[in-house]
Amino acid sequence: MTQACKSNESCPNNVSASRLGSLMRLLHLRRLQESLSLGTQPSMRNAMLAGLQAALTVAICVPLFALSPWSHLVGYASLGALVALFGRFAPARARSGIVLECAFWQSFAVLTMSAATWLEWSSTAKLVFLALACSFYVVICLVRKLGAPGPLIFIFAVGASMTGTLSLSQVLERTAATAVVAACAWLICAATEKLRQPAGEEGLTFPSAPQLPTLDLFLMAVRVAVAALLVVFISDALGMSHPAWAAMGAVAVLQASQLHINMHRAVQRMAGTVLGAALAWVLLVQNPSIWSIVAVLVALQFLTEIVIGINYALGQVLITPMALLMTYLAAPTAAGTAMVAERVVDTVLGAIVGMLIAVLLSRMKERRTLALHHGSRAR
Repeated sequence: MTQACKSNESCPNNVSASRLGSLMRLLHLRRLQESLSLGTQPSMRNAMLAGLQAALTVAICVPLFALSPWSHLVGYASLGALVALFGRFAPARARSGIVLECAFWQSFAVLTMSAATWLEWSSTAKLVFLALACSFYVVICLVRKLGAPGPLIFIFAVGASMTGTLSLSQVLERTAATAVVAACAWLICAATEKLRQPAGEEGLTFPSAPQLPTLDLFLMAVRVAVAALLVVFISDALGMSHPAWAAMGAVAVLQASQLHINMHRAVQRMAGTVLGAALAWVLLVQNPSIWSIVAVLVALQFLTEIVIGINYALGQVLITPMALLMTYLAAPTAAGTAMVAERVVDTVLGAIVGMLIAVLLSRMKERRTLALHHGSRAR
């Protein structure tokens, strides 16, 4: 036996890797300290450009919708702008295709849940559909290598479409509004593609989507589906109006491939959401006009992309008010400051359920990796 394997903390075959032990390691103060660490953007130029492209789409398209006969669709117009965030690290010739594909999935997300509402599916059926959509979009993003910001953008669109009763014309209007603005985002990205920093420049390397084995992909899909099913029904039972927010909290945690990173995401999402919710309350209590909201959305969209690559919690501080303002645009009469507390509760609920499922459905090798990580940090 080598010197490295004489210690349980150093040898994968001997390390203690029970679920209870893993949970204790995840709750250790070191996980909080790791969650507070700051990283570096792979390319600040590309991050700023993606934020600027999305912000420019919002600044152009949302006011046009607001001044048009379809002003009631501004919330769905803002959803379409989010596709500009994808593909920032893709090869030059691939970025356009990724944004276009994401435009399809974003429009498809709005169409499918809106159609379920039009077809008068029961509340239970729609909650199950939402949970399965979470798993579906996680798989789509990994298989198609769509990259950041990942499935949460599509899940947000699904959740935003879970409203009241709809006519067929309203379903088509929502989908068209999302698709038109997504197409505009694609055009803006294509027109500014030359500004993007290419890989290889000055030795620059970009993160790439992992190629997960089929079994790993299947297990991730199962974990996401189980966690999402649990959390959306718990959220609904608690009387929450936006169960998709709870599902997004769980998905954000479960996207990572290692347990300690799952925990980092849980801590960062909860902490960032609490601070971001306070900022959103300050904004919403002013009863802002649509023009004020558009201006804030443009600023938040740009700033989010600058900070989220440095620390996920910092990104959540800005994403939370942005999401709440978009929800306010979609349903101004049914939303307001009451959304703020619900966003916090749903996010915390989703993060906790996501972590519990991550541990309960974890494999031995994942728990051993956590134990080794924990031991290495202790030395």
